[in-house]
Amino acid sequence: MRIALKLIIILIMKSQVISAQMADGKAKTTKSTFNRKTTISIKIKAERKEIWKILTNAHKYPKWNSTIVSLEGSIEPGGKIRLKSTLDPKRTFKLKIKEYTAPRKLVWGDGKGNRSFTLKEIEGQVEVIMTEKIGGLMFPLYAKYIPPFDQSFEQFMNDLKQEAEKK
Repeated sequence: MRIALKLIIILIMKSQVISAQMADGKAKTTKSTFNRKTTISIKIKAERKEIWKILTNAHKYPKWNSTIVSLEGSIEPGGKIRLKSTLDPKRTFKLKIKEYTAPRKLVWGDGKGNRSFTLKEIEGQVEVIMTEKIGGLMFPLYAKYIPPFDQSFEQFMNDLKQEAEKK
């Protein structure tokens, strides 16, 4: 019983350290044979509802976000969007809104992966965590064609922070 309790305490402390490290606006990517996961977290001095409005207004993305070429469709429960990214502007990603829990969590994705946004109120600010996990059984065959996301994620979050804090 004591060992289990110690293990739980260690895991909690480790997750707090990881969260604190991520909150600096630096992306972290982990890779395995069948998937790749990129996560970033940043603290924003704005109301959670305001950040949520920014994240769910599809047609305004290209105005505030320098990593998005275009975003069409509806970011709402069951909605579908068509996204073009600066990482591959010739390709249109057809994505479905998979989770929409206002103003806490948003997930969109396709059969190859998901991008999630989690908003948490912490010490008078909002911590926004963005994670994208892509993969599957065929991932080893196309992984080398997917560019790294770290720099794009960092720019995305800096753009979001700037947009949310200007209000």
